Amino acid sequence: MYARVSKSGNRSYLQIVEGYRDEAGRVKQRVIANLGRLDKLGQKDLSALIHGLQRAVGLPETLPQPPRFDPAKAFGDVWLLHQLWHEIGLADSIRRALRSSRRQFDAEALVRAMVFNRLADPTSKLGVVEWLRNETSMPGIDPEAVHHMQLMRVMDALEENKDAVEQAVANQLRPLLDQDLSVVFYDVTSIRIHGTAQLEGDLRAYGQSKDIHGIGRQFALGVIQTAEGLPIAHEVFEGNVAETRTLVPILQRLQTRFTFRRIVVVADRGLLSLDNISMLEELGREQGVDVDYILAVPARRYAAFADLLRELQAALEGADTPEDQDVITEALWEGRRLVIAHNTARAAEQSATRQSIISELDAFGEALAKKLDAQDAGESGRGRRSSDRGAYQRFHKALLEKQMTRFIKPDLGSPNFAYTVDDEAIAQAARLDGKLMLVTSLSDMAPEEVVARYRSLADIERGFRVLKSEIEIAPVYHRLPDRIRTHALICFLALVLYRILRLRLKAAESPVSPSKLLKCLSRIQKHTVHVGANAYHGITRPDAEQLDLFKALKIELPKQ
Repeated sequence: MYARVSKSGNRSYLQIVEGYRDEAGRVKQRVIANLGRLDKLGQKDLSALIHGLQRAVGLPETLPQPPRFDPAKAFGDVWLLHQLWHEIGLADSIRRALRSSRRQFDAEALVRAMVFNRLADPTSKLGVVEWLRNETSMPGIDPEAVHHMQLMRVMDALEENKDAVEQAVANQLRPLLDQDLSVVFYDVTSIRIHGTAQLEGDLRAYGQSKDIHGIGRQFALGVIQTAEGLPIAHEVFEGNVAETRTLVPILQRLQTRFTFRRIVVVADRGLLSLDNISMLEELGREQGVDVDYILAVPARRYAAFADLLRELQAALEGADTPEDQDVITEALWEGRRLVIAHNTARAAEQSATRQSIISELDAFGEALAKKLDAQDAGESGRGRRSSDRGAYQRFHKALLEKQMTRFIKPDLGSPNFAYTVDDEAIAQAARLDGKLMLVTSLSDMAPEEVVARYRSLADIERGFRVLKSEIEIAPVYHRLPDRIRTHALICFLALVLYRILRLRLKAAESPVSPSKLLKCLSRIQKHTVHVGANAYHGITRPDAEQLDLFKALKIELPKQ
């Protein structure tokens, strides 16, 4: 079968002709179809005919023009997060908490978009719109229908319904927790914030920053997580709040959401105060809950335990324990159990580090003094001429940066630059090196387990690092206090998903971190190619590594 042009006078006709043999075996042709006069058939008609015939027999179409490819969009990472979000029930619970007939858009979908953005490609709320339109392909969201003001309205709705949303999240996390006994870890961090304006009820305040080791404008964020590393509650405080005032309020909210029968609170050095201990004990009596605690003694308060430590020093040093292991003993303080751990290797490391810094600062001070002496002797040196006041300022700044003002003291009363090294203060600090002091109400837990429980608190510090690095909670550019709280809630939800991913990867004995997981899966992309008037959509075929990750997490593979 073939195409033939047949002429009749001045006209040409396009025909489809079939060749065959008659009964005598002679070759003949017969016309199957007359397609019309060639001068009446345009390029469009012929192209449509050709493409139709090719589709009919399953052949690829001949391209009338080169194909056009849209920019590829990340899909595998948001697909995974989308499946996990629905699997743990956050989609339905948040949708119920934000139900309203006044909105003409899906508020839960926009919450989901803002949370996923913190994990996949953190950006501003305005940047979320661009991310949805240009960088990713979120299941269930039309990016062209999303606008910045909708995100702001959703943030306001989250704040208005904060209690309902947080209770909904707690309901979904409750099956993962042991309601009879929960060891919870609590810590507070500072979050840098932008802007200098002051508002009524402002959360933004100047306080001691944990990022820049100085004074900065910030708000404080307290987080409670389980022993398994799952964040279950958070609270936002003013930037200048004392850490000791943050523990009881967040525990009160925690108890209303989870109704534990017994809580063991493990908290860092900044949370220890007699008032805190008394309030924890009172909280337990009020709510009929056993509230126990393991609180670390701040290093600045070790001096108050000097006599007790001297009594225990001989026992600690005389114990036949390897240098890299703890020597653990206990005593009583204010009628409460005090557990003390001493690590010889850690003590030697701390002493060596301190002495190295002191030697460096001492050499710096000697250099400043020699330059001043040389100037007084009439010698000319390189650089600008120094003064005693300038030397004091430079030296004092170096002491502050290295946090060594306890051990090296400039003589500010002397007309000439001078300082002294306090050997007694150094010796006193050395006696405290390698020691960890814990106050606890637990009488039925071995001292070794008390120490081990406290050292697990380091995991919440890793959670804060995730918040500040991968999730990029700071710096915060929101001005209104309610928006700041909502931003913290969105980042907290992102941390919950991050930690659930980490728990599943750990259970599957996978060495991949959640960050590397999402980066790897983001290479599974959605593609769109335009061929003529038709558009074709497809997804990158997962490679072996990506298939293994989906299998380890027990999440179904991406599909169109």
